[in-house]
Amino acid sequence: MLAALSFPNISPEIFAIEVFGFNLALRWYALTYIAGIALGWMVIAAMIRRPHLWPNDTPPLKHRHLEDLLTYIVVGVIVGGRLGFVTFYKPAYYLQNPLEIPMIWTGGMSFHGGFIGVVLAVILFSRKHKIPLPHLSDVIALAATPAIFLVRCANFINGELWGRPTDAPWGVIFPSEAAQDCPTVAEILCARHPSQLYEATLEGLILGLLLHYLCIRRGAFKLPWLTTGMFLAGYGASRFLVEFFRQPDAQFRGPENPLGWALDFGNWGVTMGQLLSTPMIALGLIVIMLAKRNAL
Repeated sequence: MLAALSFPNISPEIFAIEVFGFNLALRWYALTYIAGIALGWMVIAAMIRRPHLWPNDTPPLKHRHLEDLLTYIVVGVIVGGRLGFVTFYKPAYYLQNPLEIPMIWTGGMSFHGGFIGVVLAVILFSRKHKIPLPHLSDVIALAATPAIFLVRCANFINGELWGRPTDAPWGVIFPSEAAQDCPTVAEILCARHPSQLYEATLEGLILGLLLHYLCIRRGAFKLPWLTTGMFLAGYGASRFLVEFFRQPDAQFRGPENPLGWALDFGNWGVTMGQLLSTPMIALGLIVIMLAKRNAL
């Protein structure tokens, strides 16, 4: 190992107080969810204040719809994210311990599950308020990227979801015992890819800037579903790529499967993250092609 970066000494808890014997703490992870949703709300509000961005110069929803939309999205993220984690990553454990499923404060949320939850919530909201689903989906896709960026940064602060061992000079020495369990590394300290920051950069920052450019400068909102397709393909491709550097979940790793393939084909395989991202990429590309075809 030529060089490595020490993990910054940032507490996962911003502050904690004790009330009637209960320890109440505000964590960076929770704050990033709150801030991400608030920023998303602001992005949507800003987009509907610009009628020239939309077909027939008519935004798909009114400002009075935003509070109700926010409620639907929050419920979709929390319920979908938790059930996705339970279903995709630890089904056997939660079948034996079903009472722990609602305990979201113990950790365990899945982006892909949260995404499915938001999709269902948006469909229900669209039907209730009779708002065109393509336009609503497009503006939410744009608004989701700040939250993704912030949550991935919180993953880094929490010292979770770190990457595979590396000798790259930007490798980070995460302090947890599990992160230091690197059998193939001879050195005393094990540095790992900061894959949380890779995801924050690709899935949040770069994808967000690209979508903002397409929507504001190139008129993407005028082609229904185009922004949605770009988000699906962009997020899926980014996550698929980062999985080559991200440490697979412990339940998929073992002596005969050290790389943590969810599907093992002998000399190669795919992780659960790649398995879940592949349909997103395919669907995104199909949606983009259909959006452009309908515009002709």
